[in-house]
Amino acid sequence: MRAIAISQPGGPEVLQLQTLPEPQAGAGECLIAVEAYGINRPDVLQRKGAYPPPAGASPLPGLEVAGRIVAGDESALAVAGLRIGDAVCALVAGGGYAERCVAPVEQCLPVPEGWSMAEAASLPETFFTVWSNVFERASLKSGESILVHGGSSGIGVTAIQLAKAFGARVLVTVGNAAKAQACLKLGAEVAINYREQDFVAEAKAATQGRGVDVILDMVAGDYVARGVQCLADDGRMVIIAVQGGVKAEFDAGQVLRRRLTISGSTLRPRSLAFKAGIARALRDKVWPLLASRKIAPVIYQQLPADQAAQAHALMESGEHVGKIVLVW
Repeated sequence: MRAIAISQPGGPEVLQLQTLPEPQAGAGECLIAVEAYGINRPDVLQRKGAYPPPAGASPLPGLEVAGRIVAGDESALAVAGLRIGDAVCALVAGGGYAERCVAPVEQCLPVPEGWSMAEAASLPETFFTVWSNVFERASLKSGESILVHGGSSGIGVTAIQLAKAFGARVLVTVGNAAKAQACLKLGAEVAINYREQDFVAEAKAATQGRGVDVILDMVAGDYVARGVQCLADDGRMVIIAVQGGVKAEFDAGQVLRRRLTISGSTLRPRSLAFKAGIARALRDKVWPLLASRKIAPVIYQQLPADQAAQAHALMESGEHVGKIVLVW
């Protein structure tokens, strides 16, 4: 099979097209003939040598794929309501940048009817992440408010649409006016340009001084202290990346007095059972919204599968709004 491998840690140019042996599906797994795969920031970190795959995972990058099941554990497929030949998208711990990819059956979801494979490939990583962190960990409820940092990212556009669909009020931070407009069009009520505005002051003003109920933070660093300031009483902050640094100093007294919760998570190393639980919740609560296109994919650019280096350079430029997807 053709695959995109990391020849050595480094820049986008280290992503190279190679011919490798086809992987084999084991118990509880299926083999997918990949037609499209998504690019995510953890892929960039892996390419740089800063985010190695979990033990037992493929050394190839790639956390989400879409394609057709060509082989696998037929009993596990039957239990999941799937069979060989079905079109699925899947969350994987690695190996997505290839023509064949092994996925746990319980992490496979049917491609919504009428969706292209490129659209389906844009779903798993961001939807699993947002559902797990916003709705399960932070318990966002209808009528509450959420501040999403990086509103125009793949995670951001997913969080906007899901939070809005479930009745929450959405505020976002973005880096320029064009990204602000894109987020407002998706359903955000307030878009704060962090280069020109103080997001703490703007979030407080937009909530009449109360603050937001939930913050989805992919920055960390000094954003943690500022996030504490703009959380409402009983507010919850979830950190899912540390683009701004791993160290933070904040007012712990506010956390105590106002009953704030600061937590965080990474999805890739979690257990199969944990991810299977998210998949079931998505299929039950979110897939009907996708089927009706009440929630739609936001694909910034679709590239040929062998142009992973160009896709990584685009992601690192920060120009994109939504997802970058590659198609074989």
